[in-house]
Amino acid sequence: MLKGYTVPLSPRGIANLATKPPWHYAGSIVGAEFWTDPAAAAATLPEGLTPDPDTNGHGVALFIDWQYNGSRDEYLDPVRSQYHEFFVLMDARWGDTPVSWCPYIYVDNDHAMARGWIQGFPKKLGTVTQTRAFTVPNHAAPSVGPGGKFAATASTAGYRLASALVTLQAPMTDTSALTARPTVNLRHFPRLAAGQQDKPAVHELVMALFDDETIANAWTGTSELDFPQVPGEELYDLAPVRSGAGFHYELAYTVTDLSTLQ
Repeated sequence: MLKGYTVPLSPRGIANLATKPPWHYAGSIVGAEFWTDPAAAAATLPEGLTPDPDTNGHGVALFIDWQYNGSRDEYLDPVRSQYHEFFVLMDARWGDTPVSWCPYIYVDNDHAMARGWIQGFPKKLGTVTQTRAFTVPNHAAPSVGPGGKFAATASTAGYRLASALVTLQAPMTDTSALTARPTVNLRHFPRLAAGQQDKPAVHELVMALFDDETIANAWTGTSELDFPQVPGEELYDLAPVRSGAGFHYELAYTVTDLSTLQ
């Protein structure tokens, strides 16, 4: 009998892309808030979500250097457990509840892509890089402190998708705004059978549930953000009309479940 949580199912059940949850994540984040054309932001929303009238057109771009662990001490296999990710979260409403919607996300690791699709994150292959900080003082790295500068880029198929520059000014005494909006995704898995290709096997709006979510060493400052136009991509349609605060912080959480909304 073949075993495993995801494909490929195999005799010993260790070849699958993603093991059964819990999934543990820890990462370093370079982020920038921005405002785009409200009509462009609204156009990305699936059925069930509506624009947030209080913050219409507002979003955040996040570049993350992740390390993952599951039930097999995967963090000791860094070639698989370490990866980089870039995505945008747009403000929206689920009924009267303020939420974040993820229309686009890019990752450089197939295991992370599989876990993302299961959760409803529409992950595509990309290359993501960001400036790193180290505890040893040196001109090769910025300080996580006043004046520290952190850059980040994302690309796909050889094209630059996004670039950001964050200049830190002060520590964040209240980090609640960073996680105030729950993330809503769309789990969508189409059928291939002829005559049923417009009737997906799964099409459901879900809310991400993050257990033991923890933020540390959070700093804020200014940001610059750019989404260049790229063939075959639509992130450019959300190009910032103005930038807001920049962020640098560390984040950890565990995924064991999700909530189906619709």
